[in-house]
Amino acid sequence: VDMRAAQLLRAARPRAIGPRRARVPAASSSADATSASAAMRTSSSSAPANAHKFGPIDIPDSQVFCETPLSLGLVNLKPVVPGHVLIISRRVVARFADLTPEETTDLWSLAKRVGTCIEPHFGATSLTYAIQDGPAAGQTVPHVHVHVLPRKPGDFENNDEVYERIEESGEAVGERERAFMGKEVIREQPAKGERLDLDAERVVRTANEMAQEARELRALLDASR
Repeated sequence: VDMRAAQLLRAARPRAIGPRRARVPAASSSADATSASAAMRTSSSSAPANAHKFGPIDIPDSQVFCETPLSLGLVNLKPVVPGHVLIISRRVVARFADLTPEETTDLWSLAKRVGTCIEPHFGATSLTYAIQDGPAAGQTVPHVHVHVLPRKPGDFENNDEVYERIEESGEAVGERERAFMGKEVIREQPAKGERLDLDAERVVRTANEMAQEARELRALLDASR
């Protein structure tokens, strides 16, 4: 009887339960994508030199001015107008239809935020958002990307010319790498009231020029939070 009682007492004692590890669900809704956008952070200087891909092109961290878990903001190798930047999906996909709903939401949310910041910074009054979806549409890099361009009255004689200029500014494999050779580009900035010299602005920029602009834009977006 005493042994039976002892067994019953041991069974009645509460067992210690160790801490349970919380499960973190994977992002699976537009709300998750919105949260990802809210968590946008500037790129870390401790990342590897070539931490990102733009199609087949290596993008050094110094040329990335903002990022979310699903999207990146890049300075442009051959800007059509001052402040012309690219917003790309972090995952390398060629066509807009290849993006998930979450990636689509995040891409355009980041483009909207970047555009809102750079418009006043570059003294613009409007914005052009453009996407070339496939080679026949003028896409030169097989990776979904949105062009964001600050616009001013009279910056193009014919307003639709901007789309031709965007197509002409397409990037070829190897051009960014050659920018690291240190080639200096000298061009005159337009005086106040003068039209932009579009041919001069489309010269391939040096790595230092792109890194400097990326630093400025990182600070701009940080200050806007």
